[in-house]
Amino acid sequence: MEGGGGGGAVSDKQEGGASYTYWVRDVREDAAPLPVPRKLTPNDILNSQTATLGSVWNSAGTWEEKNLNKWAADRIKELLVSAGSLEFPGGKAQISDVSKCVGDAFLVTVRNKKRVGYTYELTLKVKGEWTIKEEKKMVKGHIDISEFSFGELDDLQMEVRLSEEKDLLQQDKSRVCQDLKLFLQPIREKLLQFEQELKDR
Repeated sequence: MEGGGGGGAVSDKQEGGASYTYWVRDVREDAAPLPVPRKLTPNDILNSQTATLGSVWNSAGTWEEKNLNKWAADRIKELLVSAGSLEFPGGKAQISDVSKCVGDAFLVTVRNKKRVGYTYELTLKVKGEWTIKEEKKMVKGHIDISEFSFGELDDLQMEVRLSEEKDLLQQDKSRVCQDLKLFLQPIREKLLQFEQELKDR
């Protein structure tokens, strides 16, 4: 094999006249070195001509996944606590805290197209005041929202649990639980807002 660039074909005869060809890389001192990764400079970013999604280094727009868990958990909590209070016949309540917010949120760029997704499970603390037998009573409880994902908010399910309310009769507890289930619509609206903000990122 004479001088030449980066390699050459080698033919190998086998019994029966069949042959195959394979390539051998010419590893010489003057062969081109492998590229060395380097950190992008601000000029590289400014001079990037392509309007691709994702990172500057991913100009081909191939697969890139970005974890949005921190932003998503903080935003879900902020939105749900801002839902305000609901008034019911004989009472009113509000979401006071999000005690459990477990899940993942991500943004994926594939072939220059952006896709977002998430899966979460929530527990919300609620507190309120009801007039029961002409007496005002403070009531605390929890709203559990089982796992839900992007695009599934129409099927959102929730379960209401009251904290130990020993001085409430069963019928009063049932009434308070039914009232608290009315939080489903404002919770759904806040989560739809979260979905839209996630899509706009």
